[in-house]
Amino acid sequence: MAYFTKIMPLLLEGTKMTLALWTMTMVLSLPLGFLVSLAVRSRFRPLQWLMEVYIYIMRGTPLMLQLMFVYYGLPFVPLIGPFLRFSRLMAAVFAFTLNYAAYFAEILRGGFLAVPKGQYEACQVLSLNRFQTMTRVIIPQMIRVALPGITNETITLVKDTSLAYVIALAELMHGAKATVSRDSNPMAYIYAGLIYLVIVFVVTMIFKKMESRYRLQEK
Repeated sequence: MAYFTKIMPLLLEGTKMTLALWTMTMVLSLPLGFLVSLAVRSRFRPLQWLMEVYIYIMRGTPLMLQLMFVYYGLPFVPLIGPFLRFSRLMAAVFAFTLNYAAYFAEILRGGFLAVPKGQYEACQVLSLNRFQTMTRVIIPQMIRVALPGITNETITLVKDTSLAYVIALAELMHGAKATVSRDSNPMAYIYAGLIYLVIVFVVTMIFKKMESRYRLQEK
């Protein structure tokens, strides 16, 4: 218990950073993913092709590599490199947002494809314009279909925040690793694992509530 009391302040400081990274990534990546999903469905072929290449690169390369490239590599880009020097937190947010936006875009695109074409035709019969069709009919149905996939990616994001230790961001995993190296005691890893489990549990309960609400609205 004495050792637990000794190391918890450091782990809790790391937890704050983990939650900050998770929150900022969610706030930025979901809207970006939505826009990318719309762009992929666009009839403007160059934009569609560009977004498909973006998704392919983000999903086809490791997140850790992307994170290291943003923090260590971007400053060396000719001409604009000096303007691309991020703090550790901002580099992590930037890399995580780009990565998860690609995954959310694919999930949301699947949600759009799951909406029957008859829904669009019914909106035309009711003389709804494109904006009304999307906001009142299509998007609510798309979200209901995509929500389980979004939930899974959100939980994965909680765990993936631990990758930020590679750029020495003082998040939970970095704090646990530093504690183990200092004290030669692996208990910090166990405590960190328990904290991750608590965060995942809370996030899971929140999204289950959201899914339940959508099911009730469907009935």
